[in-house]
Amino acid sequence: MNSPFSLAGKNILVTGASSGIGRALAIECSLQGAAVTISGRNSDRLAETLELLFKGPDHQCFIADLDVDEEVYALADSLSRLDGLILNAGLIKSMPAKFTKREHIDQIFNVNFYSTALLVQRLLKGRKLNTGASICLISSVASQYVSVGNTIYSASKGAVNSYTKALALELSSKQIRVNAILPGFVNTNLLSDSHVTAEELAVHEGKYPIGRFGTPQDVAYLGVYLLSDASSWMTGSLLTLDGGFSLR
Repeated sequence: MNSPFSLAGKNILVTGASSGIGRALAIECSLQGAAVTISGRNSDRLAETLELLFKGPDHQCFIADLDVDEEVYALADSLSRLDGLILNAGLIKSMPAKFTKREHIDQIFNVNFYSTALLVQRLLKGRKLNTGASICLISSVASQYVSVGNTIYSASKGAVNSYTKALALELSSKQIRVNAILPGFVNTNLLSDSHVTAEELAVHEGKYPIGRFGTPQDVAYLGVYLLSDASSWMTGSLLTLDGGFSLR
């Protein structure tokens, strides 16, 4: 039986696929039948992701630091035509506004926004996106519900949101859809590797009406929907996925 949620026959690129949300997205796309190309900076972790992909279509791995323009272009130029694109590479770095320096702004925006815009530009110029393709950007609920110390991170994700809407309108004539997922706190290594204590995390988790933080799989399932034909009438949407956090 054909399913509108199937990705069979589709070629999908997932950036930031070394771990966490990106890894879950890549795995779930492969389970739904897609041929997946994964990219990331850490070759060992990216190889682990490649081994976890469902063995069906040919999958590919490309080491790229999207903080470097030349590597962004090399990644785009190496790809065959795509039916789906998940732009997940991102950086979280918190600091009070009064301590922010130009290098901090550049670092966060380079990874969270500039690399995304440059990669999409190169893919479009190279005619690498098929008619009917779907682009899914991973933003953050922090773009709309801010917290102390996240001025630059929130601003970078706000740029992603605006870019999503503008790009969706621009590409609509080509039948290319563009949407963004805005996750709340997702339980990944970014949380466990942070300086936030377990007690502080527990207090914050209590603010989620569903009663828990998200998982990478939660995001992956929504990502698959956005890449599939089931969402063929959805474009320009910012989809909040936060266990009800933004209802508070």
